[in-house]
Amino acid sequence: MFSYHIKCFLIGLLLLIASATITGCSRTASAKSISKTGFAFDTVITITIYDAHKSDVLNQCFTLCEQYESLFSATLEGSEVWQINHADGKRTAVSYDTASLIQAALYYCDQSQGVLDLTLRPVAEEWDIAGQMKQADEHANYRYYIPSEQTLTTLLSHVDYKNVILSDQDGYEVGYQDTLSKDNRYFITLMDTHSTIDLGFIAKGYIADCLKAYLLSEGIENGIISLGGNVLLIGAKPDGAPFTVGIQKPFGAANEILTTIQENDISVVSSGCYERYFTTDENEIYHHIFDASTGRPVQNDLLGVTILSDSSVEGDALSTYCYLLGLEKGLEYVRSLDNIEALFVTKDYTVVPSS
Repeated sequence: MFSYHIKCFLIGLLLLIASATITGCSRTASAKSISKTGFAFDTVITITIYDAHKSDVLNQCFTLCEQYESLFSATLEGSEVWQINHADGKRTAVSYDTASLIQAALYYCDQSQGVLDLTLRPVAEEWDIAGQMKQADEHANYRYYIPSEQTLTTLLSHVDYKNVILSDQDGYEVGYQDTLSKDNRYFITLMDTHSTIDLGFIAKGYIADCLKAYLLSEGIENGIISLGGNVLLIGAKPDGAPFTVGIQKPFGAANEILTTIQENDISVVSSGCYERYFTTDENEIYHHIFDASTGRPVQNDLLGVTILSDSSVEGDALSTYCYLLGLEKGLEYVRSLDNIEALFVTKDYTVVPSS
């Protein structure tokens, strides 16, 4: 689904949960955890709540995931994003959630001065990192395709987030920080008919935040939302102990941990070059995080970045942005923000915290 900057299952973050239940003489049945695992957004998702009496709430989370995928997928025919990309520049009606997500994406594109760009999809499609990985798995003699500079230059001429216009029912353009209302209707217009959008660098963060809001509204005070490389912690464990989150070792074996952190009620999101990539015969790595100025996979001194923040949508966007910036500029940027922490993993596997 989310082909741009996707965080894959068991890549980025691993929850280290020793037991599925909380035990002890003072614990009630409702303090036991229940979990459900499924597949959405091209990744395995797991949601755990510490209330054994609310399996219906857990099931509803997965229904919500299906609904969000039907809105945000760039590849699912008929989704709202698919409709935007196939509207030939015509104004496309969208739901409140799609409008909110696109508004957030535009905000971070603007904050990053175009380093992040939701219209980079044509470049990502041309590289087709995931598709090429699959081809290489199926065909021993597969030769990886590297787009020419001319091809990338042509595609980049249609990459510009400023061509994406969010407007209301009266035709007025909606700003990046304007408050949206569920009572209004919203529309998206692509001013360049050759542009297409992909919300993969931010969508799972938005969905995680929405799932947390739903769980809180249902009285769930302790839980874990894991959408591939996006983990959102709700409260602490019922006994007050923090959750332990393991940071996946880049290019390591499944479940190989580089370091761990202990946190409560926080979003933990990782991005890196090790999530989806291929290596040529010349040992050059081509991965799925693209430089919007060149159309090529960014090359810098980092293997990955993990962002700790209150908001998962913020963590999703910033993990990719800080990876694109590299260590020095990424550290400088994170340190300029309030209530944001980061862990940078350099190419020699040094973990550099932002504070």
